[in-house]
Amino acid sequence: MTRLLFWIALIILVVMAVRSKLRAMTGPGAGAGAAGPGPGPVHAHIEESERMSCCAECGVYFPSSEAVHEGGRDYCSLAHARVAAASRPD
Repeated sequence: MTRLLFWIALIILVVMAVRSKLRAMTGPGAGAGAAGPGPGPVHAHIEESERMSCCAECGVYFPSSEAVHEGGRDYCSLAHARVAAASRPD
């Protein structure tokens, strides 16, 4: 009889621990009033990744939207574009 009570108590503790972990993963917004199992806050908003460019002067990668275009090349800053333009033979 004692073994049976031990296994029942162990199963109850495991179920409670699993439910606690699942509740923590779904976040504070998903409670008893939630409209069913849905994506948690991690998957709620996925942004599109931006294309990266490499600076022709220093080799640092940066978002293409921040690129300075000079002479058909991409630079990470106006200073690097000027350095490259000054070193180019005209």
